[in-house]
Amino acid sequence: MNDETRIDRVNRFVNTLNQARELGLVTRDAGEGYLVLELPYSEHIIGNPDTGAIHGGAITTLMDTASGSVMICALDHFELCPTLDLRVDYMHPAEPGKPVFARAETYKVTPNIIFTRCEGYQEEGNTIANCVGTFMRIGQNATPKSYRDLITGGAE
Repeated sequence: MNDETRIDRVNRFVNTLNQARELGLVTRDAGEGYLVLELPYSEHIIGNPDTGAIHGGAITTLMDTASGSVMICALDHFELCPTLDLRVDYMHPAEPGKPVFARAETYKVTPNIIFTRCEGYQEEGNTIANCVGTFMRIGQNATPKSYRDLITGGAE
């Protein structure tokens, strides 16, 4: 699968998630085993009206979505992989007025579990939050064919 196909599939998947769609998450880059999503800054995700800082829940959703979507970039065939565990450690608040990016990667893929890590940042080297997650593989056949076709465009 090429990177353009990965980006297309991630976009299709993200657009099926109400929270991700409401936040306006956008795929910025994808390759074998990694993915970058962007959370655009907007008034409706402000958590502190005095400072304009983004609500931590929006950043957690960004990181969870990136971590859960990176499976599309790591597996040969699409399958749903529910979150088993997700830990987010915040370093500092995001700077108001700027988008936040999440770069997720798979660092171990087993027949049953996928292990991920993710970094939230606004500028390279300025980490806002780190995240590690584990996701259960339920198998391609356990994912409804109509949903697989929606994500893959019927290519599998």
